Parts: sequence; C-alpha cells; structure tokens
Amino acid sequence: MESLSNMYRRARRKVSSFFDLLRLLFRVLWSWILWIPGIGSLCRRAQFWCDQNFAWLPWRGNESNQLENRYSSDEDEGRRTGSYSRAPHCKVPETLNNPVEVKVEDEFTGNEYRVDETDDYYCEYDSTWEHEHENEASPRRKIHQTRRNRTDKFSRFKSAAKDMQNYRHDYPNRHRTRGFEDDNDGKPNLSFYLGEIPSLPDGVYIKQFHDEWKGQYAQLEYTHSYIQWLFPLQEPGVNYEAKTLTKQEIQDFLGSTTARENLLKSYELMLDFYGIKLQNKKTGEVARADNWIDRFQNLNNHTHNNLRITRILKCLGTLGYRHYQVPLVRFFLEETLVNSELPRVKDSALSYFLFAVLDKQERRKLLKFAYDHYRDPEPFVWCPKKIQDMWSTARPPQDQLDLDGNGCTSGQYN
Repeated sequence: MESLSNMYRRARRKVSSFFDLLRLLFRVLWSWILWIPGIGSLCRRAQFWCDQNFAWLPWRGNESNQLENRYSSDEDEGRRTGSYSRAPHCKVPETLNNPVEVKVEDEFTGNEYRVDETDDYYCEYDSTWEHEHENEASPRRKIHQTRRNRTDKFSRFKSAAKDMQNYRHDYPNRHRTRGFEDDNDGKPNLSFYLGEIPSLPDGVYIKQFHDEWKGQYAQLEYTHSYIQWLFPLQEPGVNYEAKTLTKQEIQDFLGSTTARENLLKSYELMLDFYGIKLQNKKTGEVARADNWIDRFQNLNNHTHNNLRITRILKCLGTLGYRHYQVPLVRFFLEETLVNSELPRVKDSALSYFLFAVLDKQERRKLLKFAYDHYRDPEPFVWCPKKIQDMWSTARPPQDQLDLDGNGCTSGQYN
C-alpha cells in the first residue's frame, strides 16, 4: 500500500504542476495583450507613474534606509558574504585558496569620474561610480533630477538597479519573510548538491539533472521549478518549495568540493541549453556552442530565460565562481551589441546581467565596452551623462574596437 508520505508528495507535485501551467498560460496571454498597439506603452507609463508617486509606501521599501545602508567604499561589492570564505575545519580546494584573479587596471578612478547627484542619468541605486571615501559622508538626500532622464528606459533601469544593488551589497535591508529563513538548520540546498535529497516538487536528484536533463531542451524550457534548486540564492523565487540560502549554508557550500563541482556541472548544463560552451574552467572563458543558432532563437523567443540568467550570475558570485561572471556578461554584450543577436536579451544584459558583476572595476570596464558599441537611437541610460561625455570625446573608430573597450572578432570571452 502506498505510504501517506508518497501520496502527499504526488498530490503536491500535481498542485505545483497545475500552478506552473496557469503561470505559463498567463504569460502567453499577457504576451498577446502586449502586442495590442499602445498597451505596452500604457503599462510602462503606469509603472513609471507609480514609481514617482507611490515610492513612500511601506511595501516599496524605505528609500532613506536604502541610502543609509549602501556600502559605497567596497572595492569588491558583496564581500560581506565571504565569496571565497569557508566553513571552519573544511578542506578548501586550491582554486578557493588562490581564486583566479582578473587583472584590473587602475582606470576610471580619478576625480574626473566623480558623479554629482544632479547628473542627467544619475541613479541613487547604482554604486558603480562611487569612491571609497564617500561612505564616510552623510547619506545623500534625494535629488529631483531633470526631466531629461525621466524616460521609460531609465525608469526600468532604476528598478533593476535597486534589485541588483541589494544583491551586490548582501541584502542589507533583508526582511524576515518566508523566503528568508535564517533558522533553516537542514541546509536543503547543500544537501541537494551533495546528492542527499531531491529537488521539490519534481523529486529529481542532482546526478539525475546532470545525466538525464542535459540536452532535454523542451523539459528545461517548460519546467519552472528546477532553476531555484540548481542556482540557489539568498532571495526567494517562484518555487515555494525551494529554500533560500542561509549564511552558514553558503560557508559550508564553499567548503565542499563535491558541491562546488556539481554547481559547475549545473552551469555547463544551462550554458548548453543557451547555446554556449565553457572553454576554460579556470578562467570561465565561454564561446558559442555548435548548436548556437537554434538555442539563440529559443532564448530570444522565451524572455523568462533572462530571469534565469540573472539568477545564475548571482549564484556564481555567491557560491565561489565570481570570476565566471565577467566572461558570461561580456559574451552577452558582444552578441547583443556587436553581433546584433538576441535583441530581446539586450535590455536585460544591460540592466541586470552587467550589474550582477561584483567586481566594481570590471563592471566599469564592461559599461565602457557597452557604451562604445551601443548604436540604438534611444539614450544610453546605464551610465552617468558626465562619464558618457568623457568617453564620447575619446571614442575610437568602430572598426578598431576590441573586447577591452576596443572590439572583438574572436568569438571567445575571458
């Protein structure tokens, strides 16, 4: 006779699958609605109006608290999570003791790169251009900016910047909700990656994901409950049965060779799904895979994958692979801005992927690369206008550009 626990698990899977189907139907219906002329613009205007007039509401967060809790001086934002730290008495792989260092030049650090709050494209939630001594000053007060930057695109970037800064600064204003459970002694994410428990509600073990799901593109596309298990974060996702990472769980994960090796396999699984291959496990270098044409088409047609990629980048930065962030972000900037591929990924690459990079200097270099290759008629809102003007005067000819801010034709990114 079937046990009650198995009956409960089966019922739970059916309920979860039902809600997954409802979410998928809603997304399809909503995408059709947005095709109606004027609806998309109306929605963006409504969102912008709400951002401007209801920012004081409690569920939108306290803006003054956000400013007070910024960490302007962090050279490597996110350090509070201890990206390369470990649990006590754990043997750490050599790659953790000597993490791959990306060479960072002393650029974009002079006084000429200081940005005033009145800049046309200044965003109070973006600390990319802040300097070390600024954290000693009193919190910046809200400045009513000029109308010039009050565009739909800037409003969307501002919303994204708030989310990404919250991640880079280790969730300083984290609320104690269901998704943020600091008393989770079971460490389900670590146990899943050690092969001790399956994911929920799917009931799949980590080895099964790696052995049976690779290349199963339809399954990876239309199943929405696995990504929170493969790439756990300190923030909740749409799968209510997946738990968020705790501080201690992060430390123990970083100290486990098995867990980190399995995370790398999960990363390669998803790269293959997106038509990308990992060229170098030491540096994180990536390139187009042989199946890139079909997979790019799927990625461009299913924009919810932009959310998945953002989650992957955040997870890499949290669980010991922060040096993998830059190659992947640069890959998407190259494909969208230089090769004119993935047009429906471009905004996410600029607003989310780029600002997931924890290394502030590398983030600045990626912004410079993006600005040099940006050819849209709409304004480049992801960087202060003062810095754009400086870059514009020194911009080299397009045919001389390479990946270091001067162009790329190799198709590889490291």
